[in-house]
Amino acid sequence: MTWSDKLARFKLFLRQVWHLSSPYFHASDEKWKARGLLAAIVALNLGAVYMLVLLNEWNRVFFDALQNKDQAVFLAQLWRFTYLAMIFIVIAVYRFYLTQLLQLRWRAWMTRDLMHRWLRGHAFYRMELARYAGAAEPTTTAAGLPHPNQRVPDNPDQRLQEDINLFTGQTIGLSMGFLNAVVTLASFVGVLWALSGSFSFSFGGNSFTIPGFMVWMAVLYCAVGSVLTHYIGRPLIGLNFEQQKREADYRHHLVRVREYSESIALDHGEAVEEKNLDTRFSAVLSNYLRLIGKQKQLVGFTNLFGQAATVFPFIIAAPRFFSGAIQLGELMQIGNAFDRVQASLSWFVDNYDSLAAWRATTERLTSFEAVLSKSVQAAPGDAVGLATGDANAIEALGLTLQLPGGATLLQGVTLHAAPGQHTLIQGPSGSGKSTLFRALAGIWPWAGGRVALPPRTMFIPQRPYFPDGALRDALAYPEPASIYTDAQLKTALDDALLPALAERLDDRDNWTQKLSGGEQQRLAIARVLLKRPAWVLADEATSALDVEAERALYQRLRELTRDAGGALLSIAHRPTVADFHQYRWRFVPQAAGGAARYRVEQGAMV
Repeated sequence: MTWSDKLARFKLFLRQVWHLSSPYFHASDEKWKARGLLAAIVALNLGAVYMLVLLNEWNRVFFDALQNKDQAVFLAQLWRFTYLAMIFIVIAVYRFYLTQLLQLRWRAWMTRDLMHRWLRGHAFYRMELARYAGAAEPTTTAAGLPHPNQRVPDNPDQRLQEDINLFTGQTIGLSMGFLNAVVTLASFVGVLWALSGSFSFSFGGNSFTIPGFMVWMAVLYCAVGSVLTHYIGRPLIGLNFEQQKREADYRHHLVRVREYSESIALDHGEAVEEKNLDTRFSAVLSNYLRLIGKQKQLVGFTNLFGQAATVFPFIIAAPRFFSGAIQLGELMQIGNAFDRVQASLSWFVDNYDSLAAWRATTERLTSFEAVLSKSVQAAPGDAVGLATGDANAIEALGLTLQLPGGATLLQGVTLHAAPGQHTLIQGPSGSGKSTLFRALAGIWPWAGGRVALPPRTMFIPQRPYFPDGALRDALAYPEPASIYTDAQLKTALDDALLPALAERLDDRDNWTQKLSGGEQQRLAIARVLLKRPAWVLADEATSALDVEAERALYQRLRELTRDAGGALLSIAHRPTVADFHQYRWRFVPQAAGGAARYRVEQGAMV
């Protein structure tokens, strides 16, 4: 990679950091508080550097008093050191506190902003669809920033919980550290220049004099150290990025084992899961071994660099001290000033590992933000032009359904279900019946055409979701349970054949794991009976129930939709479900080579 390429990548990285940081400080509702905190932190950093300058000057007077055995000056300088140190401590404490407060506020705002964008417009759902389909994410961010990972980001939970925390902390910490290094350098380079004197030497019969010799030695020392640090530590950027990804994959699979614990236990899949977990954990360890191997080399060099810097200025200045040109106090002041200048110039060396982790975190967040900005910003229904609110029937006009890979399931289909037309949807497994429901709901991104959906419509998915917590909240989801009386909640549970749960409304549990498959389906139907919609679209909603329970619940769903002036649309394979429907949409395979794999035949039940 050429130097121009490296410079371009560095500029890109800075633009990525600015793109992620600027919304909080320039566009958020907290921007003035954020700017005020930032200004206070900068002022405290400047104050801390000024105190270091005063302490450096104190070094000269104090050690000169020791060398001259001047007790009065010695005692006066002890008192001076006491109040200088106290002021420095107060500045350090509030600098730390305000820095952490700014990071906390920034993290809170950024997390809520990205979480809102992730959940808005079904972005979280579309991201998962695209990721499992192997779809590529946009090649640029909203600000036109390209990013290296061209796949849809994995583990959004890690981006929201861990990466934002790391990014805000690293950005503030490293930025303030760099500012402190620059200000310290500007404050001490003049001190060191004045103290170091000139260095004269002869070469080729000519005499040369180098003014500010110690300053040039500090620059040379740190330049060599920075170049060597870069070449030793540059693999850390990629290794940090990969480590975060592998850690997230391992954690994700642990969560899946917990969520599907019963299914795994029934299948006696413990050995397989242990092997899968061990494979992922081994991947974590193997990358971590490479990471710590490179960190070992970097730590070894930086420690050598730091230890050598302790004695380096004294070695250079010792001849002047032994010749009597300077006193002990001035020698100590030179050593202290050199240490400050060297530490400022060595900021890159000292923070290389942190910079590598920061870059990896920034790239992960940039790719995540890019998907939210480019791929999934459409509002619900934009995929198929969903219209709601003024329809009195379910209609699909020119509806086309495709799979993520590009295969067409349906082409230009027109469907209609009027009030009272209870319709059964049938077809081979994998023909796209559930995908049709997703398109009607406006959440399937690979669809075209237009659908009209009446108000007061509810869907019952194959796998209903119940939030952890009180049973009343799981039943009323996504509405607050407080809008329903206990009598309404209990009646819905009784009507859904769950009388045993009617007295457990305030019990808190993981209901997805606590309840059996049949109980979960009955609880999902209880939710419908509670909310009393006019239209119900049920996708295999009773597949885990016995025939009698299925018959009783379908009878109630049919009566509910009939009385409300709507209809019931069901996907089911059991022939007993057909008794509750008068119309049928049948997915019929088409000949190979056609525009679509299936067509839909509509008609009355025979």
